[in-house]
Amino acid sequence: MKKINYILFSLCLGGAVSACSDFDEVNTDPKAAQADQVQAYYALNKSIVDAQQSPHEAERIFVYNWKSAARFHQMNFLVTGSYSDDYNNDYHNSRITAWMKNATLAINLADAQLASGNYTGRNETFVNNVKQVSRIWYAYLTSEYVDNFGVGPTGMVIGEVPDFKSCQDVYTYMLSELKDAASKIDTSITPDDVEKTGDAAYAFDFSKWVKYANSMRMRLAMRLSEVDPTTAKSEFEDAAKGELIISADDIFKVAEKDVWDNLAGVMSRSWNQQCVSMTIFNLMTNLGGVPTASQLTADRYQAYIKDNANYLGLYFPDHFSLNSDNPSKGFWMDGIPHSVDPRAFKLYYLPEDSEADNYSTWSESNYKVRNGKNVRGLINPNTATDTIAFVKPAMCWNGVANGYGGPKYSKNMIMNTSIWGSYPSLGKQYRTSNNDRIFFGDWETWFLLAEGAVRGWNAGFDAETAYTNGIKASFVYNGCSQFVDEYLQSETYNRVGTSVKFSHTEEPPATVEMDYIDGYTGKAGKFTYTYPVASKTLYGKALNDKLTKIITQKYIAQMPYLPLEAWSDHRRLGLPFFEIPSAEEPLTNMPEWNVDVYKSGQKVSLYPQRLKFPSSLQNADPEGYQKAVQFLGGTETTLTPIWWAKH
Repeated sequence: MKKINYILFSLCLGGAVSACSDFDEVNTDPKAAQADQVQAYYALNKSIVDAQQSPHEAERIFVYNWKSAARFHQMNFLVTGSYSDDYNNDYHNSRITAWMKNATLAINLADAQLASGNYTGRNETFVNNVKQVSRIWYAYLTSEYVDNFGVGPTGMVIGEVPDFKSCQDVYTYMLSELKDAASKIDTSITPDDVEKTGDAAYAFDFSKWVKYANSMRMRLAMRLSEVDPTTAKSEFEDAAKGELIISADDIFKVAEKDVWDNLAGVMSRSWNQQCVSMTIFNLMTNLGGVPTASQLTADRYQAYIKDNANYLGLYFPDHFSLNSDNPSKGFWMDGIPHSVDPRAFKLYYLPEDSEADNYSTWSESNYKVRNGKNVRGLINPNTATDTIAFVKPAMCWNGVANGYGGPKYSKNMIMNTSIWGSYPSLGKQYRTSNNDRIFFGDWETWFLLAEGAVRGWNAGFDAETAYTNGIKASFVYNGCSQFVDEYLQSETYNRVGTSVKFSHTEEPPATVEMDYIDGYTGKAGKFTYTYPVASKTLYGKALNDKLTKIITQKYIAQMPYLPLEAWSDHRRLGLPFFEIPSAEEPLTNMPEWNVDVYKSGQKVSLYPQRLKFPSSLQNADPEGYQKAVQFLGGTETTLTPIWWAKH
């Protein structure tokens, strides 16, 4: 009880306003109130609110690490194996463990209340429900911890460092907790208006918490698909029999606020460019076959939309790195492709498109909008002064390659001046802290069910129905449902050889002849475009099979709020296609990378696998740290695969 009383004062910052007087009494006069009189949901709500991440840690973890690793934008940080000990220290010591301890405190407070004998009838049932909800939320936080670091605790003791368990043991614990907690919730209980303020996610709609627990259990069960398929199937099928998040009304989300605190948007810092990555460019270009002209109908777009579906763009091999398996390497799209996934223009705005609904005015503080007169030069690689070509980035759909261009980029003013003015950037709806941060969308449940069905598991739906419903849910969320029927029937391959139509599993040809323009001479010609070689990808099986389609669509649907989950899918399956980082010089944090490595094919050592533990943990708990490292296999780097990841 002393430990509980000792830390109650902090909860007033995140709990309901009415909680403050209770906490004041507890901390000014220990005899005035007992811990069993302080509502458990104050601690739960603080944990939920704090886990939204303040601008400080959101920039460093959500943007620099998770979005980088997931290729949700281009940023040369974790994607090339880099890390910051300070960033990881802030996240581990001051954030994730604190959120987990507040969830633990909520469970402890609920236990104290139930043991006090002061709660009977409806109130006793409500407190028990809060306890079970806190267990469910703690299970999510545990998954965030273990999926970042590779090992984790199966329970927290307030005031103590984590007691590490193997990743396998943690997953066994989480799956058990989610099942047990959901089974003990009484969904007939309705919260009053004060109680609702103690749950920033669902306002204690307990039926929704049960759905979240079941969908979360499916997510975690699927994580084991490659290392323990028997357990994965059993847990998945059992969870799939319950109520699930399959409606937009049940999405797990928390409202953002335009303030500098934990509820500020996780992508709200104006100086974070968050431009389209080459991964996204390759996945979304041509996908779905919906003509761009039917999506962007305003007059200002017409001069930029390409009427040739077979056009690659301008070729600048001397100014873009070619040391990658990126099939679009060396090209610059001088306009908007004939077809792009309709969600692209909802997620991102084109350079200088200041009339777009999702245009962010913050861009103007980073580069000057010049009404199409923004010109970037390409300098002769053999001289220091001669400009041999120019491009106008306005209204151009391109992706930034991950990696470092070295000498080539020093001559490339598209890259060297500021990529912000050259590439599409994240829409303002995700940058102004007036949205809802998504933790679990209805689309994810559908894609999990689709994957389960493809694996031959009993998902309750056939794979194509679940796949279709997942895409439709994503299109609803992004406000482009008018295109979904046409999209679902498309057999057009994107830049990495994947189409949308579920029954269309024919692999793309090895090569296809496409039109292009030599960027230096202006001469039109034919280019032999080469699709990725399936056997040389991490997935290694196909470019257009049903699982590839499901994970490609799931990946796009998860943008931009669920990069950790998208990264986890790639670590688990090698899907969707992530090109090997390109560079002209060694990547110091990726020892196995070299300029020719892409020729032999993709391998796990070229992709980040986890966050590295901060040095402060090793200093504070050397025995626990060594225990964690042994669970990781004896090495502890950003490239060390974790247990459930693809090996």
